[in-house]
Amino acid sequence: MNLLTKELIKEIPKLYETENIEDKICHVKLFNPYGVGTWYIVEYDEETKEAFGYVEIGSYPELTYFSLDELEAYRHSRFGLGIERDLHFKPKSWSEIEGE
Repeated sequence: MNLLTKELIKEIPKLYETENIEDKICHVKLFNPYGVGTWYIVEYDEETKEAFGYVEIGSYPELTYFSLDELEAYRHSRFGLGIERDLHFKPKSWSEIEGE
């Protein structure tokens, strides 16, 4: 399943474009509907499918790099469902998300 549309890819800054911005904008929210894991995409490289963003897995949220290929390939062992994109998410700054 493709988690990003062509339109979204055009809106997301390329990797390293927001390097000097302290309060980065999270453009896309991905989540695991049957477990732990939320990924907010800040930057994205369409060629390598590598993303940079705010990741919440367990008690230690962080800004880090992650592979969209790996997220798209993931399937829950019991239910067979994968990672989903929050279709109602509107871009927010990292500080807004962190404060929620």
